[in-house]
Amino acid sequence: MGKKTSAKSVEPNVADLANGWLKSYGLDYKLEQEELNKPIDAALREYSSKSGGTGGNRPDAKLLLIGSDMKYYPVLIEYKGHEGRLVKTDNNGQIDNRKSDNTPNFANINTFAVNGAVHYANAILHYTDYTDIFAVGMTGWKDASGKLHHELGVYYVSKSNLGMGQEVGHYTDLSFLKKENFDAFLTRVGTLQLSEDELEQLRETREQEINTALMKLNNDIYQNEKGLTQGDRVYLVVAAIMATLGVPGKVAPLEKSDLHSSDEKGNTDGDIMMRKIEAFLSERVLPDSKKAFILRSLQNLITSSNINEIENGETQLKRIFSKIVDDLGIYYKIGLTTDFTGKLFNEMYNWFGFTQDALNDVVLTPPYVAKLMVRLARTNKDSYVWDNATGSAGLLVAAMNEMLRDARETIPSPQELRAKETDIRAKQILGLEILPEIYMLAVLNMILMGDGSSNVLNLDSLKNFDGTYPTEHTPFPADVFLLNPPYSADGNGMVFVASALAHMRKGYAAVIIQNSAGSGKAIKYTKEILKKNTLLASIKMPIDLFLGKSSVQTNIYVFRVGEAHEKDDVVKFIDFSNDGYTRTNRKKARINLRDTDHARERYDELADLVRYGSKKLCLFSERDYYEGTIDPESGADWNQSAPLDRTPKLADFKKTVSDYLAWEVSNLLKAAQENDSLGKSWPRSRRS
Repeated sequence: MGKKTSAKSVEPNVADLANGWLKSYGLDYKLEQEELNKPIDAALREYSSKSGGTGGNRPDAKLLLIGSDMKYYPVLIEYKGHEGRLVKTDNNGQIDNRKSDNTPNFANINTFAVNGAVHYANAILHYTDYTDIFAVGMTGWKDASGKLHHELGVYYVSKSNLGMGQEVGHYTDLSFLKKENFDAFLTRVGTLQLSEDELEQLRETREQEINTALMKLNNDIYQNEKGLTQGDRVYLVVAAIMATLGVPGKVAPLEKSDLHSSDEKGNTDGDIMMRKIEAFLSERVLPDSKKAFILRSLQNLITSSNINEIENGETQLKRIFSKIVDDLGIYYKIGLTTDFTGKLFNEMYNWFGFTQDALNDVVLTPPYVAKLMVRLARTNKDSYVWDNATGSAGLLVAAMNEMLRDARETIPSPQELRAKETDIRAKQILGLEILPEIYMLAVLNMILMGDGSSNVLNLDSLKNFDGTYPTEHTPFPADVFLLNPPYSADGNGMVFVASALAHMRKGYAAVIIQNSAGSGKAIKYTKEILKKNTLLASIKMPIDLFLGKSSVQTNIYVFRVGEAHEKDDVVKFIDFSNDGYTRTNRKKARINLRDTDHARERYDELADLVRYGSKKLCLFSERDYYEGTIDPESGADWNQSAPLDRTPKLADFKKTVSDYLAWEVSNLLKAAQENDSLGKSWPRSRRS
């Protein structure tokens, strides 16, 4: 490529070259000081600038192109004028735009062309309803003869890659943006795929960011916004997210600029937000009663005079809305596959003084455990999954992810796949939650998943639920049951297990529960359960599984539904106390969960052991895995460990003799040293 002779930037030359291409293609491009369109320009102003402040984001060039699909695609271009300034990636090959504390890495964003362009693309993803953006970086330099060299980086930033960006391919100019070439370019983009490992890495990265963002938001509101209860905070987040999601082509997302902090009757910030939420809900496939419940629950708070009072030209509602959008917007707009609202609620609980029972009753199932339980219950695209104490719907989110994944991998017809995805979301999941504020989070969670909320019900599953769909009054054909119950309920929560299984005829169940339920605290339920269901596995989980809660020993119990447990049925008892993760409970830590001992592999092996037995033993020892039996008439022997073999072995005898001889020799040497110190040994000059 030639030898670089000077560190002087040649960015003007690079810009002239690239802009010349764009002009020759007949494209309507805008330079950094020019406006492209209102939403994009506003988004760039709102986002953190490359220097660390707000506003001032000005890509060197920007375009808005339309494909044959009649969809618009923003293109953001950044130029640099030094060799080696194209792109900076982290150890995982991802664009390195975040520091270890989850703050923007402005040094990289400002120094490298692609990093800057991806930063701009995330602004668009965060603050507009554009979901597919192209980030282009270009740098150049001159060799000893003065010849200009250049290189390009073209990245796709979208909901599908969680805003992290994927390299599209190698390009030497910008002609892929020409009208006659753009559809072919879009086709190439459509072939980009992320492996499950890559997606999992992206999810983990984003989840760590979410935790940090939620902590920041909650700290800010807790410290600076007075007069709000814990329930108020939950409802404000729910309202803000619903108002900003929008519905493409039908309901525009609520923008911060839409709130004018007016005291005009019918036009307060609360009135404007409620109208947007009502418009949003009207486009969802929800029963009218559920829409009415949501609107009624939010109305009193959002339109209250206190939160809409104008102080220093701004209402508290607008101030909090702005904080929520700024801190969380990017995460719920990129198409999350995680229990977002569960994380939110768990984080909020950290700020308040509840009884230990209350804390243990509202516990987020870690996503990797939820995924495990989904596998243990053999969930697939044809499953009908329910949870009768659903909380924030984290287990249902995990189940839906697996069902959709299975559908996409096994259904080749696009038309059939779309129909199946609709059925999965609308017909194949059902959740029940009695607490109104948590029910609201569950509904929001499933809306964010797009949209499985229609069968999330605000009902007491133990009293007024008969096992039917809410509107059709036909039996819900549940064949997968997932549960993390409130442990203060009867039988440590086993009452919910007995109730749900009584409504099922076939399938599998995976339940994580306080393990005392299986050792005598829930006998009236455990004995009853075994009359019609088979206990397949009892898995002892890590004592510190639920960070921030009390150290509650839990087990996962796996059942085959509809077959009575016989006394000779084999139960797999697995000690999973070491799951490969190291946990910390430090609020300021960016990562509180670290894979320190093949955690992913251990979770995979655990699922295989439950399904296929000891032939899958690899990372687990024979002490960790034990096959035994239980007494169906007992109900108190569900927690067993591998028996200790106390038969003396020849090797044990040899070791004992060896240890004894070593002790004797040690004593003799010690005596010799003591004699030496008394002058009873050979003179030092005679020692060898």
